[in-house]
Amino acid sequence: MESRTRAEAGCLQLARSAMCRQPCAAPRAVTKRRTQRRKVLTISSEIPKRIQSALKDAEEAKQALGDILGQEAPLFSSINSHLLIAQPWTDDLGAMISQIEEIERHLTYLKWVSQIEELSDNIQQYLMTNSVPEAASTLVTMTELDIKLQESSCTHLLSFMRATVKFWYKILKDKLTSDFEEILAQLHWPFITHTQSQAVGASRPASTPETYASLETLFCQLLKLQASDELLTESKQLPEKYCLPASPSVALPIQIMLVPLQKRFRYHFRGSRQTNVISKPEWYFAQVLLWIGSHSHFLDEKIQPILDKVGSAVNARLEFSRGLVMLILEKLASDIPCLLYDDSLFCHLVDEVLLFERELHSVHGYPSTFASCMHILSEETCFQRWLTVERKFALQKMDSMLSSEAAWVSQYKDITDVDEMKVPDCAEVFMTLLLVITDRYKNLPTASRKLQFLELQKDLVDDFRIRLTQVMKEETRAPLGFRYCAILNAVNYISTVLADWADNVFFLQLQQAALEVFAENNVLSKLQLGQLASMESSVFDDMINLLERLKLDMLTRQVDHVFREVKDAAKLYKKERWLSLLSQSEQAVMSLSSSACPLLLTLRDRLLQLEQQLCFSLFNIFWQMLVEKLDLYLYQEIILANHFNEGGAAQLQFDMTRNLFPLFSHYCKRPENYFKHVKEACIVLNLNIGSALLLKDVLQSASEHIPATAALNEVGVYKLAQQDVEILLNLRTNWPNPGK
Repeated sequence: MESRTRAEAGCLQLARSAMCRQPCAAPRAVTKRRTQRRKVLTISSEIPKRIQSALKDAEEAKQALGDILGQEAPLFSSINSHLLIAQPWTDDLGAMISQIEEIERHLTYLKWVSQIEELSDNIQQYLMTNSVPEAASTLVTMTELDIKLQESSCTHLLSFMRATVKFWYKILKDKLTSDFEEILAQLHWPFITHTQSQAVGASRPASTPETYASLETLFCQLLKLQASDELLTESKQLPEKYCLPASPSVALPIQIMLVPLQKRFRYHFRGSRQTNVISKPEWYFAQVLLWIGSHSHFLDEKIQPILDKVGSAVNARLEFSRGLVMLILEKLASDIPCLLYDDSLFCHLVDEVLLFERELHSVHGYPSTFASCMHILSEETCFQRWLTVERKFALQKMDSMLSSEAAWVSQYKDITDVDEMKVPDCAEVFMTLLLVITDRYKNLPTASRKLQFLELQKDLVDDFRIRLTQVMKEETRAPLGFRYCAILNAVNYISTVLADWADNVFFLQLQQAALEVFAENNVLSKLQLGQLASMESSVFDDMINLLERLKLDMLTRQVDHVFREVKDAAKLYKKERWLSLLSQSEQAVMSLSSSACPLLLTLRDRLLQLEQQLCFSLFNIFWQMLVEKLDLYLYQEIILANHFNEGGAAQLQFDMTRNLFPLFSHYCKRPENYFKHVKEACIVLNLNIGSALLLKDVLQSASEHIPATAALNEVGVYKLAQQDVEILLNLRTNWPNPGK
């Protein structure tokens, strides 16, 4: 403690001496130090007091806890003794509660039984007084109770309820059905012929208002039994393999209206009747369509208003059609296994199914969400057979179309407006075949089945491309021949049509479906999936790319062939003596070089020939590819390989601008723009002496940092590089004599 006091005294002594040595220090700093020191001393004196207070609180808490623990033991003992005393009372009370709950359950059970018996008695009373509407309404209430009891574990009560509902349902249904059938008989239902249905709608006997009133009453009463019918009657379903969409049973009164037609259908198209011929599916398809058409007017005019009046969402005509279509589905399900491996019968059946479906949907408005014949054709075994048959007949059709004498002739060759594409018959028939296949499968119920047909179409396109390639290879010796050009037109036509189809809504939907399948199976890379999702690519891209590659290869062969002929014809023109030709002022009239005639004649003849044989788009590609090669050839082999005096340069320019370029003026407005090397070379060679000298000086003084682009552009040179222009200037021989 003494050392600490001495240290503090020493520090104060040092501080005083420092203050003496620094008389200019601010008094504010001294005050701040004193304040801080005072705070430190205060805190150091308070800390022991706080520690003492905390220790005291802890001691008090410990003592309180000990008191509580001391009280816990006797209290625990008291509670245990009380529980032992109360245990018999608790057991007795629990038994009484269980008995009460059991009695309550019995009472509830008896209430349900009483309620069921009361409803049953009410129905009986209503029927005894012939109050059928009230009886039907009471049965509806009973049916609702049955539905509520479905989750109950009281099996006997459920059985009693179900038996009671079934009992009264049968009685009411039989009575109402009998009365309803009598009314239908008065209306001459069913209408077997279309004229009969028109007669019912047109001529109304005296009893007609009463008859229709009875019809409405009975129809509404039967509708009340619909819930009971759905509860008690298990609708006849086809096997799950057909994947029919879930749908409620047909409305009860319409079921009754369908009964006589169902009997007729089974009579004629089941068993050993002469009308039940497996090779004539069109008979029962036509019969069902006739029945739908014959009854549509009556259903729309007489039955639909009744349904609308009671607030039902049912469409009478569609319900009637749905009931008849189920007959067709049952018939198909039984017949298809018998003809599955007879190609001609199976193919005929599929054709008739598709015709039936088309008329059913387009004429009678049958929704695609209902069960249809396409669900039967989509069953795995049947569907795979359908794919096989489609492939087989398509390949046979391809064989016959390619072996036909008119395979490579256009059907519209004599009609200019129609024959723009110059499509050979085989290509048009093939694309029609693909279009027909699309129409056949576009109404399939699932996207996966449609995608399988799409793969078939793509396989057929690839097969046809391979066949075209084989025929093309046989014609490579005559690439300008009629058949070779026809093959090229065919390839271009197929590629164009597939590109158009890629933007069709149907194929865009298939593309989306394919995207989902590929994403699930991890078949494509993320880049490919992204391209499909963003519509940058299409389902036909692979086929289009192969066809475009074949088209480019064939065009290249043609261009190379014509280019070889043009080079052969240009041999004399290459040897022209451009150094010794007369200048323009020394000639009366400029005329075409005689050595250029074979070149231009060959070029003209081939252009005319291919213009007639190729379609417009292909010919445009052809002549532009040819011009590109010809431009470089003339520039490199004729211009750069010679020297030119004034007359030679003028003659070259005349041959090019007045004779060669105009050959292509029929195909574009400014053909000289496609001969940029030749055009600009002629400009440089024909500059007057002053301009040429000036340009030469500019080029010589130009450098990498200061190019001569502006000077070149000023004289009309945009394509040629500065070095090329210097070479061309050096090819001129008409420079002034430096000595003079």
